[in-house]
Amino acid sequence: MGSGNQQKQVRAYRGQMVSPGRPTIAWREDRVRFWAAIAEGAKTRDAGVAAGVSEPVAHRWFVHAGGVNPQLAPTLSGRYLTSGNHEEIALWRAQGCGVREIARRLGRSPSTISRELRRNASTRSYRLDYKASTAQWHAERRARRPKTAKLVSNELLRAYVDDKLSGHVRTIEGGRLGPAGPVWDGKNKPHRGDREWVTAWSPQQIANRLPVEFPDDPSMRISHEAIYQALYVPARGGLSRKQSWHLRHGRTKRMPRARTQQQAWAHVTDATTLNKRPAEAEDRMVAGHWEGDLIIGLNRSAIATLICRTTRFAMLVHLPRQTGYGLIRPTKNGPALAGYGAVTTKNALVKTFEVLPAGLRRSLTWDRGKEMSAHALLTDEIGLPVYFADAKSPWQRGSNEHLNGLLRQYFPKGTDIARWSVTEIQAVADTINNRPRGILGWRTPAEAFAEQLRSTQQAAVATTS
Repeated sequence: MGSGNQQKQVRAYRGQMVSPGRPTIAWREDRVRFWAAIAEGAKTRDAGVAAGVSEPVAHRWFVHAGGVNPQLAPTLSGRYLTSGNHEEIALWRAQGCGVREIARRLGRSPSTISRELRRNASTRSYRLDYKASTAQWHAERRARRPKTAKLVSNELLRAYVDDKLSGHVRTIEGGRLGPAGPVWDGKNKPHRGDREWVTAWSPQQIANRLPVEFPDDPSMRISHEAIYQALYVPARGGLSRKQSWHLRHGRTKRMPRARTQQQAWAHVTDATTLNKRPAEAEDRMVAGHWEGDLIIGLNRSAIATLICRTTRFAMLVHLPRQTGYGLIRPTKNGPALAGYGAVTTKNALVKTFEVLPAGLRRSLTWDRGKEMSAHALLTDEIGLPVYFADAKSPWQRGSNEHLNGLLRQYFPKGTDIARWSVTEIQAVADTINNRPRGILGWRTPAEAFAEQLRSTQQAAVATTS
């Protein structure tokens, strides 16, 4: 009976609180390490590794914060007990140490330890058991000092921000225009899909327009950062997270600044940049140096295009969609079913190049697309080194760009390229290769390539003899 009364007193002393459920396995220090890694540009998975938590936990932290760094201090003030102190108190308490003995070991006042054991103990059991994880949860819950967001307390300001950000586009008569938009799924704006037509002022435009329209009302002021946080951080309140779709980029989570400064071409190494390509490829006198890229069609259909820099001979590589495309829901880090994933593209290029003699596969210059992420495997399998053109420099693959322009006559943009078979694609390649070219002295690329092929074969026979 006494324990029951004591529990009631402790609960009354703490005030009303929600059940913590299962106590968190990661504490403040872990989240500090997590957000420090995010600030340095690490991916969520890698930041979770740095914090010592699993990928789902790391992803949950990032989503719940909306990608906004909570700016946790790396260390606590000396007046507060740390998570390490909670572990020590729990251990010594389990060993039967008294309050004064624990206080002496920690260098704290006995009243501090007594209050800690009373305020942060677990009350879900019959006795007041002290557990480090539960105590840490109570301490972090109590340390929060949530300030009411301005958009929550100021209804007029919230209505203004909501109208300028998400107000409907209307006719003079007041009728709503534009599509209804997709169903909210919590992810970024739909790819190549309709979006609602809204006024879509940026937070910066809204924040700077308020003093113009309300010069004498200081309550009608808000920073653009506060608007962004109201959109991205659910705990801030005031705006719906769905309204983040009404921003220009339509992201539902903030992109850390360090990530935006990273290059997207991690597969391009110093050894595969264009300046490492053999010098003989520049003057186009030696056959076997190729340029390549993809032409993309509707619904992620594609064809790989290859052209010899010397003979202008073109080869088209069929990249059909994989089994399950359109049926299997796309998953993060799942299989690339569109047909031009890195491994699929590599396998198709291996099959295309392996029929050529080694003398006609000296190098391949490609755009920086991620479909060539498996270039190292391509080089290992058939000995074809791959080099990447500089970013936003299509003239470094001028022959291939010209070929792609010719092919658009047969495969226009906005059409489904996957409907064409290998035979049909090869017929288009034959048509291109049998057109006379002025740069070849009005010979056809097929004739020039056949001559190089005979020369290479004769050289191979002479070497063998």
